[in-house]
Amino acid sequence: MKIKNGLLIIDKPADMSSARVVSIVKKLTGAKKVGHTGTLDPFATGVLLCCINEATKISRFFLAGNKKYIAKLCLGIQTDTQDFTGKVISASSELNFSDEDIISAFKKFEGRISQVPPVYSALKHKGIPLYKYAREGKAVTKPAREIKIHYINILNINLPEITFEVYCSSGTYIRSLCADIGEILGCGGHLSQLSRTESCGLNIKQSLTINDLENIISAGNISKHLISMSDALAHMPGYIADETLIAKISHGKLITESDIRFVKTNTSEGFIKIINRNKELLAVLNKVENKFSYCCVINN
Repeated sequence: MKIKNGLLIIDKPADMSSARVVSIVKKLTGAKKVGHTGTLDPFATGVLLCCINEATKISRFFLAGNKKYIAKLCLGIQTDTQDFTGKVISASSELNFSDEDIISAFKKFEGRISQVPPVYSALKHKGIPLYKYAREGKAVTKPAREIKIHYINILNINLPEITFEVYCSSGTYIRSLCADIGEILGCGGHLSQLSRTESCGLNIKQSLTINDLENIISAGNISKHLISMSDALAHMPGYIADETLIAKISHGKLITESDIRFVKTNTSEGFIKIINRNKELLAVLNKVENKFSYCCVINN
């Protein structure tokens, strides 16, 4: 069975890399191309958006989207990786905090804040991931960058562990957030568990486990679980093309305001998705002044 274009939301299991999940999805579906829209650490679980075939062309539009996580912070132990996989570099048994102390510490991180990326991360320095420098004892610290924590909700306090939900901008490191909260409290801390529950408005309730995917493919029902590219780009303003515009797009001709009218963009970049009457994505355009440039054209 030939799989169509679209997105699958995979619930990534623990102890598996995001790249390995992509490899499994590609093998199971028989797709020509599969790519994800934002990696998860191997120990983390949850939402991994997998773009299938032509949908790989729109993966860039999900990289900057907001994310939601449920995480567990362990107080009193600081590690070099800021998570439970690292070496312990300090420990404290002084954990006599009231709930009010903890809530106050968490609230300090809501809103726009500066965050220093962890030295054990996939960010690159001179083309090499930071974690490779760190493993060689040559840690490189990147400058702090602005992120936004829309909200943090504490779900459970059972010291030394605190379970919380966080809704944040792309580029936020939950490991660093845990370490910073531990520092504010004066006892240190690290991330002991992480699950991504939402990415760009697509959530864990829509996801499939690897076993689910195997069973669905065996039953021949994969199309029912494939999210269309148009639906996945729900946040992007759309325009239904007439036959003239469809022909222009198929031949890569210049698109101007006379071809697309009355569309207001809600992003600074001015992206617009062009769909046909069947709601199939044809192209994504970027408006610059009174003309449109092609971001991608989809071969349905």
